[in-house]
Amino acid sequence: MSRVEENRARNRSHSGRDTCARCARPRPACYCAHVVPLKTRTRLVILQHPRERDVKIGTARMASLCLEGSELHVGVDWSRSASLARALSDPERPPILLYPGEDAIDIVKHPPPGPVTLVVVDGTWSQTRKVVKTNPVLAALPRYAFVPPNPSEYRIRKEPDLESVSTIEALVHTLSALEEDPARFTALLAPFRAMIDYQIECQERIRGARVRHAKFRARERRRRVPRAFDGRYEDIVIAVGEASSWAYADRAKDPRLADELIHWAAHRPSTGETMSFLVKPTRALSPGTPKHTGLDEALLATGGTHAELHARWRAFVRDTDVVCSWGKWETSLFTNDGGFLPPGPVDLRQVTREVTQGNVHSLRSFPTGVDGAVLVGGALVPGRAGKKLAALVDVVAALVAVSPGAR
Repeated sequence: MSRVEENRARNRSHSGRDTCARCARPRPACYCAHVVPLKTRTRLVILQHPRERDVKIGTARMASLCLEGSELHVGVDWSRSASLARALSDPERPPILLYPGEDAIDIVKHPPPGPVTLVVVDGTWSQTRKVVKTNPVLAALPRYAFVPPNPSEYRIRKEPDLESVSTIEALVHTLSALEEDPARFTALLAPFRAMIDYQIECQERIRGARVRHAKFRARERRRRVPRAFDGRYEDIVIAVGEASSWAYADRAKDPRLADELIHWAAHRPSTGETMSFLVKPTRALSPGTPKHTGLDEALLATGGTHAELHARWRAFVRDTDVVCSWGKWETSLFTNDGGFLPPGPVDLRQVTREVTQGNVHSLRSFPTGVDGAVLVGGALVPGRAGKKLAALVDVVAALVAVSPGAR
């Protein structure tokens, strides 16, 4: 036994679940009550791929419990298997392989004469191909196959095509053809159908639980939204800022190169009021400022002073307002410039991260408006700030929609 198989066996023995020693299923899912032992002239040998053994909804073990005298072996390489060699050398029941292929004989139309030893490989198509390819003694056996008259009843496991069926369904069709007694072998489907019905019942219970949990998670998301988005909507003010910002390498060479606020814009969603104020730079612009902010030097030259910005802002904002921004850098830049902020500002990026339970980095994934000035609340806001402000208006609207008071 390989180390992987040993670990799997150890996990099965320490799972903590009460399982049936016969069918290896958990007690509530045990299908042994539906197993009807059947005698057959056919000697059945099931070769199961090791990975298929741990599939709880597999049917090879089920078939071996139903068919008396059948053999179930687990492995891939059978070149040294004495038990398989004995089964394949039975002169009274010559071996055949149930395996589809172009050279396979239709077992329903042309069944082999007399009793046979039926070898069935259990596993996925890739697993069964590997088993047959690994063992020349299997590849050399006469191959038989069939076309199922009806689609598989295996509703809990997706088959690769409409002509694929489970191992136990394949045995029903094959043994019915070999022994010309379809009614008797239909009894093999009793535990199979019981297992499927139980699994579907469990899936329905899980699906119902997922719906309940989804509603709970929705309530949790609403709880993560600040109260300002529910009871104080009229106090929400969205603010964005732009700066002449220097690269770290440049500032390391010249400590006098500090970021300077050059644009401040804000919007009050409850009333639609918008303010936009350009600040005339007092120092040289960083080389990348016009490109990054969408504000050229000529436009910035028409701006006002920092004192005029602060006066304009104080006329717009109230002491009871909740200022919302994307991250903390822009509001920190504003307060470092001497601007006033009411207590309790909200970081929309952090709130969005908590509500969506995902990583949120920039506003690039949100609506970005059009080139040039963007119309926000009836006012034209130039440059990148207008696009950011328009995007944040949509973000706030989405957060308000999932706030505790939303209906």
